[in-house]
Amino acid sequence: MSLLRTRRIPSLLSKIRCMSNIPENSVYGGPKPQNPNQRVTLTHLRQKHKKGEPITVVTAYDYPSAVHLDTAGIDVCLVGDSAAMVVHGHDTTLPINLDEMLVHCRAVARGAKTPLLVGDLPFGSYESSSNQAVDTAVRILKEGGMDAIKLEGGSPSRVTAAKAIVEAGIAVMGHVGLTPQAISVLGGFRPQGKNVASAVKVVETALALQEAGCFSVVLECVPAPVAAAATSALRIPTIGIGAGPFCSGQVLVYHDLLGMLQHPHHAKVTPKFCKQYARVGDVINKALSEYKEEVTNGSFPGPAHTPYKISDTEVSNFSNELQKLGLDKAAAAAADVAEKINISSEERD
Repeated sequence: MSLLRTRRIPSLLSKIRCMSNIPENSVYGGPKPQNPNQRVTLTHLRQKHKKGEPITVVTAYDYPSAVHLDTAGIDVCLVGDSAAMVVHGHDTTLPINLDEMLVHCRAVARGAKTPLLVGDLPFGSYESSSNQAVDTAVRILKEGGMDAIKLEGGSPSRVTAAKAIVEAGIAVMGHVGLTPQAISVLGGFRPQGKNVASAVKVVETALALQEAGCFSVVLECVPAPVAAAATSALRIPTIGIGAGPFCSGQVLVYHDLLGMLQHPHHAKVTPKFCKQYARVGDVINKALSEYKEEVTNGSFPGPAHTPYKISDTEVSNFSNELQKLGLDKAAAAAADVAEKINISSEERD
C-alpha cells in the first residue's frame, strides 16, 4: 500500500464519522447516555453503593404518588404488592393479582420519569416454575413499563426463578427476612433473624440471591446486627425496611411515611418501624369535613367558584325556549337565578 493511500484512510474515516449522527463511542444508534435529568439506572445505584451514598426507595401505586416521588428525587420507585393493603384495603398482600399490579405499574410509569421503576411479582404469579416467573417478569416490563422486578423469598425454587429472570435479561431485586407473601408459613407478620438459625438463614439467603444475579436485596424486619452482617457480606446494595440504619438504603411505603391513614381502624396497617414524616391523613380529613360543611350550609360553590357566565339576553331567550317546550318551572328557575346573580354582582361592586 502506498504512503499516499495510507494517509488518505484516516482522513476518509474522519469524513465518515462527520457524516454520521452516531457518536464515535456508541455501539449502535440507540438511546443516548443517561444524564442526571433522566432515568436512574442500575449503574447509578452501583456508583452510589460504591461511594457509600444511601439509596432512597419509596413505594408508589398511582400517577400522583409517582409524580411526588419524581419531584422529590427518590432513587427507586417500587410498585409494591403492598397496594393490596394500603390501596385495596386487604389485610395481607396476598389477594392482589398480576392484572391489578399491571394497572398500578402503568400509572406509576406515566408519572415517575426519573426513579428506577421496580414492580413486585404478586403472590401466585411466579411460584409454579421458572417459566411462569420469567413470563410474569416479562409482562411487568413490557405491559407495566417497569425497569426491573422484585420477588420475595430465598428458597431454592425462588433463587432458581430469580436466576432464570436475570438470564432472560431482566434486573431482579431480592427480598428476605419478613416476606409478607409467606405469612401462611411464618405465622403472620413476624420479624425474622431473632435467633442464630434464623439470622444465619437471612444472610445465607441474601447471598444466594446475590449469586443468582440480583442487583439488590430488601431486608425486612430483621435486627440491626443481622442487617449489618448481610450488608457487609454482600457485594450488592441492601435496602432496609424495619432493619435499622446499617443498610445500603431504605424503603418505606408511601402511605405510611406520609401518615395517610389516620383513622383508628387503620392503625394495624402502619408498622412500628415506620416514621411518619407528616400527618397527611389529618389534613385530608379536615379538608373533606370542611367541604361537607360548606356544601351543607350552601356556602360552596359561591360566586368565586361559579365562573361560567351567560348574558341577560341569552337567559331571556333561553327562558322563552323553555316555555315553548312547556317547561315553565324550569324557565322561571333560570330567570330567578340570573336575577340573583346580577344582584349579588352589584352588591360586590
